[in-house]
Amino acid sequence: MRTFGLIGYPLSHSFSQKYFTEKFEREKITDAVYKLFPLKSINEFESLIKNNPDLLGLNVTIPYKEQIIPFLTELDETAKAVGAVNCIKIYRHSSLVPFTFTGYNTDVYGFSQSIKPFLESHHERALILGTGGASKAVEYCLKQIGLDTYKVSRTKNDSDTKKFTYSELNKNILNSFTLIVNTTPLGMYPNVDEMPPIPYEYLTPKHFLYDLVYNPEETAFIKMGKRMGSVTMNGLNMLHLQADKAWEIFCS
Repeated sequence: MRTFGLIGYPLSHSFSQKYFTEKFEREKITDAVYKLFPLKSINEFESLIKNNPDLLGLNVTIPYKEQIIPFLTELDETAKAVGAVNCIKIYRHSSLVPFTFTGYNTDVYGFSQSIKPFLESHHERALILGTGGASKAVEYCLKQIGLDTYKVSRTKNDSDTKKFTYSELNKNILNSFTLIVNTTPLGMYPNVDEMPPIPYEYLTPKHFLYDLVYNPEETAFIKMGKRMGSVTMNGLNMLHLQADKAWEIFCS
């Protein structure tokens, strides 16, 4: 049985197994199964591969999108440019070289395709909340589209001139950045009351809040945006788009 799956930790929030299982049933794919592989450490990756000889492809989520790279044989151009991987195709070979791995980033495709139809002319500058692997894919996409992007994190980095701390955000900054993308896990199930510490009182109907979190469907971040009249979107459509792109890679 061809096996595919998801690595990350924890994985209780993930819809990926449900999505692929339903996809296999709907498309009458009877020779494949999708499993969750929660790894407490990325160092468990090698034993996972050795102990699952039918494993042919993996999706990668928090916190391993960057940590997985040293374990891979090669990266495709997009993953290399982004510096983060969320999809791995596994090639099984001989006993001398039992397997090789190619890393891809389908987050770029999923985010780009999901957000483009909703961007308006006044969405010229974007705040990206978070600095992890997902934020790198979002930054890459928005720069490709032509938007000016700044990242927001808890800590100051004087060498990065395009980065704010949360404590620096004020009315003037939010007036200048009408697209705000949350790439952090804040608000993800089961911690549904958490949200990024931005000054929500300065949001307006011109703001577009995009949350990569999709479980719950309406995060605290999204609720605050709606309360201020802002346009909002969660990450569910992105999940579906990047998952379908990953399946294309697995089957190619």
